Amino acid sequence: MITIFDTHTHLNADDFVGREDEELALAKEMGVTRHNVVGFDAPTIKRALDLAEKYPEVYATIGWHPTEAGSYNQEVEDMIVAHLSHPKVIGLGEIGLDYYWMEDPKDVQIEIFKRQIQLSKDHDLPFIVHTRDALEDTYQVIKEAGVGPRGGIIHSFSGSLEMAERFIELGMMISFSGVVTFKKALDVQEAAQKLPLDKILVETDAPYLAPVPKRGRENRTAYTRYVVDKIAELRGLTVEEVAQATTENAKRLFDCD
Repeated sequence: MITIFDTHTHLNADDFVGREDEELALAKEMGVTRHNVVGFDAPTIKRALDLAEKYPEVYATIGWHPTEAGSYNQEVEDMIVAHLSHPKVIGLGEIGLDYYWMEDPKDVQIEIFKRQIQLSKDHDLPFIVHTRDALEDTYQVIKEAGVGPRGGIIHSFSGSLEMAERFIELGMMISFSGVVTFKKALDVQEAAQKLPLDKILVETDAPYLAPVPKRGRENRTAYTRYVVDKIAELRGLTVEEVAQATTENAKRLFDCD
C-alpha cells in the first residue's frame, strides 16, 4: 500500500471550507495519508489547529508569512508561541522572504524571518521556508541564523540543483511541489533527480500550483501523488519507493508517526 505525506497543504484555505471530508477521502484513495496544514496568519493558524484536532491524519505548522511581516509584533509572537506546544503542531512556518509581492521592505522581512528561525530553535521544531524571487538572500539569512538540530524545509523548491545542495549543506531538506511536473522546470527536475533521496520531501501547496495533469485547475492535497509519480519517473524508481522514502523523511523530520 502506498502512503504519501503531503508536507505542505492549505486545507485551511477558504476554498476548502465544508469540503474537508471529501478532500481527505480523495487523498486517501490516491495514497496520500498524512497532511501538514500550514497556517501563516491569524485566521489560517486557527483553522490549521482546528483541522489537526479534528482529523488524526492532519498535522499543523504555524508561523507568520513574509507577506505579513509588517504586521508581526509581540502580540503575534505570543500567539504563535502559545500554540507551539500543541501536540499536533510539528513545525514553525511558513516563514521567509517574498520579493515578488514585496509587501514590506527587505530589512523588515529579514528581521522577522530571523526572529522566527530563533523561535523554532527555542521550541525544538523544524522551520518551513517560503522564498520567492529571494533565493540568495534566503540562503544568507539561514546561513547566518544557523539551522537548529531539528532542521528545516525549503518548501516548493524552484531553484537549481546547485542551490538545493547549498541549502542541504546548511541542514535543510528540499520539498518538491507540482512545479516539478511542469515541462519547462528543467532545473527543478534535475534537482529532484539527483539530490540524495533522504533529503527530499513532497507537497502540494494546495490549492495553488496544481501539478500536471491538473495544471491550471485547483490543486488538491490528493495530487501529491502526481508529484511522487514524476519524481519516481525522473529517478528511475517505483512510485512505492519514492512514496516510502519521502514519507519516512517527513516522519523523521517532524518527529511524528
